[in-house]
Amino acid sequence: MLDAIGPYEVLRNISNAEVLFVAEKKGEITADSKFVHLNAKFGIDEINEADILVIPGSAITFLREINNVKVMEWIKKINQTTLWTTSVCSGSIILASTGLLNGLEATSHWKPMELLKKFGAVPKAERFVEQDKYITAAGVSAGIDMALYLCNKIVGEAKTKAIQLFIEYDPKPIYKSGNYSTAEKNVIEEAEFILLEEAKKEPELFEEIKREI
Repeated sequence: MLDAIGPYEVLRNISNAEVLFVAEKKGEITADSKFVHLNAKFGIDEINEADILVIPGSAITFLREINNVKVMEWIKKINQTTLWTTSVCSGSIILASTGLLNGLEATSHWKPMELLKKFGAVPKAERFVEQDKYITAAGVSAGIDMALYLCNKIVGEAKTKAIQLFIEYDPKPIYKSGNYSTAEKNVIEEAEFILLEEAKKEPELFEEIKREI
């Protein structure tokens, strides 16, 4: 859920910004955890343009969306109107599956990162990656960094700094285990276990997620 809410908390503070939550069908959207819900007030049939598109990811259900032709076609249609098309976490897999990232560098959550190759993108393990008008962010919390970077491009340093202070974004994690490249093996294994436990909440996708990532 932070994939969507993190960028929202940044971008909504840009003067005159109108941030809309959109889903294939408007209504309640349930997070992979099954504990949190988000109300999408608009269906994709109601939205035909956007200056900025943010595609959030998920631990599991992104595998369903990459085969959703209606959603893929909508992303491509909206992309024709955007100044910036962005993603957070495995949202980059969804974006790449449209073909829009073909030949471009992109990042994602560390676990499904290699899936980017399947759709023609070039994986790059960075907090966020900018290519042309596309900005892809790594896992979950990286969406905040990406949104602040984008905010800076739109409204400049002074306003972006003020927004960063407003949301009091000054991360100081108690452990330095949040980067796959430096995480210890046992930490990675435990994180993978957490992912598999989450996958069990979507039985029809469980075998696919084990096979794909």
